[in-house]
Amino acid sequence: MALKIYINGTLYDKEDAKISVYDHGLLYGDGVFEGLRTYGGKVFRLERHLDRLYESAKAIWLQIPMTKPDLTKAVNETVAVNNIQDGYIRLVVTRGAGSLGLDPNRTSDPQVIIIADSITLYPKEFYENGLEIVSASTIRNHPGALSPRVKSLNYLNNILAKIEGLQAGCVEALMLNHNGQIAECTGDNIFLVSRGELLTPPIDAGILQGITRDAVIELARQDGLTVREIPLTKHDVYISDECFLTGSAAEVIPVVKVDSRPIGDGQPGAITRKLITRFHELTRS
Repeated sequence: MALKIYINGTLYDKEDAKISVYDHGLLYGDGVFEGLRTYGGKVFRLERHLDRLYESAKAIWLQIPMTKPDLTKAVNETVAVNNIQDGYIRLVVTRGAGSLGLDPNRTSDPQVIIIADSITLYPKEFYENGLEIVSASTIRNHPGALSPRVKSLNYLNNILAKIEGLQAGCVEALMLNHNGQIAECTGDNIFLVSRGELLTPPIDAGILQGITRDAVIELARQDGLTVREIPLTKHDVYISDECFLTGSAAEVIPVVKVDSRPIGDGQPGAITRKLITRFHELTRS
């Protein structure tokens, strides 16, 4: 069965799903998006993702031409028609087609696009044995220039850091903020385990407030772990007992080496493994 792509109320075959080359989402990265997961055909924390999407759109003066209930229905129907059980959804809203030039007032018809498909971000052995990552020289965008809480279509900042990681033979890279503190990886939030406590950068470190990040914090606190959202440096990473990343696509994945330095004993730690299990229970029960 051909994959069906939702665009503004119509489902198209993948090969026929098209938008204008004059769309400002293409020309200028002017738009917002969300990446969501489905488990057993049900979208994980759809309401929270939509809240974040609408907040991102509002922050960039973009009016989404659908109500949240209508968009909720459209997402669920797109998942169902493609028979996606355990998969991934890319929900995109562009500024719409307009003339050449930055002026958003000269655009019309924002495009709402929903892609529901399967995804395999990392091989299974990375979840079992852990990732090796490097810190990138490309810093996270200054929050005074563009709020990291806006999940925009302009991901060049992250892509440049991703390229650094790939050139170093790693599938992920760690990004610092303008103060030299730990921010996040190119597509995931980061957590450390130190002396039995769970540490992660605060929102004002210039990070996206991840949906999976929030879920892991909730699970950790339910299990009695102390969770501290505090400024962190590379030194904190290097001396940590455990490290892992979280994201909608990645879920929860261990990190065992950063900048060629082993984390802890160089193996996924007990707290990381417990949180992976707890997250699987949460999403697959």
